[in-house]
Amino acid sequence: MRGMRKLLRNVMTVPPETSGRNIREVNILIDHDKIVEVKPGAEFTPATGEFEDIDCRGLLAIPGLINGHFHSSTNLMKGRLEGLPLELFMLHEVPPLGGSLPPDRMVYVRTMLGAIEMLKHGITSVQDDVFFVPIPSPGNIAAVMSAYSDSGMRATVALDQPNIVEYEKYPFLKDLLPADRRRRFEMAPVPETAELLALYDYLIDNWNCTQDGRIRAAVSCSAPHRVTEDYLGSLSDLSRNLGLPFYMHILETKTQRVFGDSRFGRSILQYVHDRDVLDQRCNVIHGIWLDDADISTIAEAGSVIVHNPVCNLRLGSGIMPFRRIRDAGIPVCLGTDEALADDSINLWTTMKIAGLIHNITDPEYRNWPVADEILACAHEGGARAMGFENLIGRLAPGYQADIALLDLNEIAFTPLNDVCRQLVYCENGSSVRMTMVAGRILVREGRVCSVDEEGIKEEAREFALAFADDLTVSQKTAAELEPLYREMYLRAAATDVGMNRWGNCEHRNDR
Repeated sequence: MRGMRKLLRNVMTVPPETSGRNIREVNILIDHDKIVEVKPGAEFTPATGEFEDIDCRGLLAIPGLINGHFHSSTNLMKGRLEGLPLELFMLHEVPPLGGSLPPDRMVYVRTMLGAIEMLKHGITSVQDDVFFVPIPSPGNIAAVMSAYSDSGMRATVALDQPNIVEYEKYPFLKDLLPADRRRRFEMAPVPETAELLALYDYLIDNWNCTQDGRIRAAVSCSAPHRVTEDYLGSLSDLSRNLGLPFYMHILETKTQRVFGDSRFGRSILQYVHDRDVLDQRCNVIHGIWLDDADISTIAEAGSVIVHNPVCNLRLGSGIMPFRRIRDAGIPVCLGTDEALADDSINLWTTMKIAGLIHNITDPEYRNWPVADEILACAHEGGARAMGFENLIGRLAPGYQADIALLDLNEIAFTPLNDVCRQLVYCENGSSVRMTMVAGRILVREGRVCSVDEEGIKEEAREFALAFADDLTVSQKTAAELEPLYREMYLRAAATDVGMNRWGNCEHRNDR
């Protein structure tokens, strides 16, 4: 059948064995969802049979980008907040006193809006750690999964739902709260472990490994210190038994470092390890305030660290110890986090910041990241995080045809000096001309062809207006609570934890 087999003719690629200064022209033959041949034109003799012949002269083919961490829940909220520390930011993001569930159609539209933005930037895969306040309905879950299914992109989705009282997630906060505020927190709905596991049963039974494996489920505890021990253990068992990725925000902020030391007598990372949760399935998200013992533990466990440098800057969380983590042999992938904390869903910006921010952490410039390393995080690192090491992240026979094509005539590549450096430091996503997932063309000439982009954008504007009053109410509550959270945050900031991950101090050797 025409369209099931495609030939990308005369396309430029970066051979894996060469530096970014060397590119070559090849032909890429795709059969259904897989790459079957990548050969120079002179060596290429396609098998008999009809195929769609696509002239790619002047275009560069790269593996589709992999967004290793994302929350689609805030896709309608980009640009709503000034920079705030995470603990204050979350007052607006996940109102601690509860809220009303959004309509299923709104969830579908906001998820699809993010998928459209990612596809137009050449992002072909995403790990979505979706959350709801206080808990999703089956209809909400179906809306998320249907949107990704309809978009054509590759998505692995988990339910990010804490299940303890709000003040138990932070140091100092319980004692700072007046009695009436404390009672209000205690009266806010907190889902039971059985209730959350039933929702996972629904997610997995109905959506895991659907669309020929393109749509999959993962599990998430949000963060280990935000859930009960029995729920953490149940999620770990579910992940192990079914081979699902396990998402957990760990040591994103100094406040979390202080919390672990005060509540558990050790870091949150060691708390997870002591409960036999940490292994190769686990995505350690952020990992900024790790110490050397934590890094060694992650390396021994075989877990992946998800680096979200733009969000880390936006929320003032700190600078992840990138070189120490890489030197320990820990796989690293890259994530955009969410539209409320990043204000876009653009992994090109993430790559550039990842390639630059670590240069100010060490005067030894030979330790600074290089472009090839950042691209490896975006491709191989992302594939490893998703558990797809031999499926995506490379342009090679047997791999899924998840491909982004970029126009080498654009300003980012003119003149072309080193394609890898220019991909990381010059490109912003505007050169993407075609995006393909599992052999299906989803973006052509910069336009999404899998969904009605204009219709989705119009609905997104309507939903944003319809729920503006709800946001105003939640922001009023956040403003009332902010002085108490600020005091908690400042106390944690003033606590000596034996390391610094902020950029306001002179270089110190805390290795």
